[in-house]
Amino acid sequence: MLGLLLGLAASASWGISDFIGGLQTRRFSALSVLIVSQPIGLVLAFAVALTLGDEMLPAPEFALGMFGGAAVVLALGAFYRAMALGSISVVATVGALGIVVPVAGGIIQGESPEGLQAVGAVISVAAIVLVAREPDPEWRQANRTSVGLAAVAALGFGTFFLALDGAAAVDPAWAIAAARTGGVIVLIVAALWMRPSLPRARGRVLAALLAIGFFDILANSLYAVATTHGILPVVAVAASLYSAVTVLLARFVLGERLAVSQRFGVVVALAGVMMIGAGA
Repeated sequence: MLGLLLGLAASASWGISDFIGGLQTRRFSALSVLIVSQPIGLVLAFAVALTLGDEMLPAPEFALGMFGGAAVVLALGAFYRAMALGSISVVATVGALGIVVPVAGGIIQGESPEGLQAVGAVISVAAIVLVAREPDPEWRQANRTSVGLAAVAALGFGTFFLALDGAAAVDPAWAIAAARTGGVIVLIVAALWMRPSLPRARGRVLAALLAIGFFDILANSLYAVATTHGILPVVAVAASLYSAVTVLLARFVLGERLAVSQRFGVVVALAGVMMIGAGA
C-alpha cells in the first residue's frame, strides 16, 4: 500500500512540474527551461543524498541511474517540443503510454501483480488515455512530428522508470543524485552545442523554474522510494497518472474544459487506483 501511495504522490508532483514546464516553454525554448531547472534539481538531489542517503551507489548502479537520468532529460526535451508543435492532449496521451516499458520490465523480472491489482492497473492505463485525450478534432490536428516526438518521450520516460527502479534498490537518495547527474551532463553537452538563450530568471520566471526543479526532484525521490515498497508494475502505473494531473491542472488553473470522456476517465482512474490498493 505504501508503494502505491508514494507512486500517486510522485504522479502529482510530476504533473505539477510538467504543467509549469509546459507553460514556460510557451515563452522559452525547451532546452532553455531545462538548462535552468534541472541543475536546481541536481543541487537538491545531492543535498538529500548527503543528508539522508545510507551509502554511495556501486559503479554499476550509479551508471544505471545516470543512464536513466539522461533518458528522462532527452524525453522531457522531446515532450516539451512536441507540446509546442501539436495538440497538448495528444502529446500527453502518447507520452503516458511509456508506462508499458516499466510494467513489462517488472513482469519479466517476475514482479507480477495479483489478480485485482492487475485489473486495476489495466483500468488505470485506460483511464490515462481517457483523461488526456481530447475529442476527435484535436487528434486530427496533431502532426506527425509532434506525435513522433511524443513517442520518443514515452520511450524515454519508460526507460527512466525502469532504470531508476534498478538503481534505487541499493539506495533511493543516491539513485536520484545519479539520475540528475546524468541528466545535467546531457544538458551541458546540448547547451555547448546549441548555445540557447537563457531566460532572465527574475520574479515569477525564477519562481516557476525553481518550482519545476523542486517538483521534479520531489517526484523522482517519491518514485524511487516507492519502488522499494511495492512491485514495479503497480508503482509505475500509479506514477504514470501524472498526465491526468497535468490535464486537471489545465482545467482548474487555465479554465480549459474537460470533455465527457475526460470526466469519465477521472472516475475510472480513481476506481483503478482503489482496486490496486484493495489488492495490495
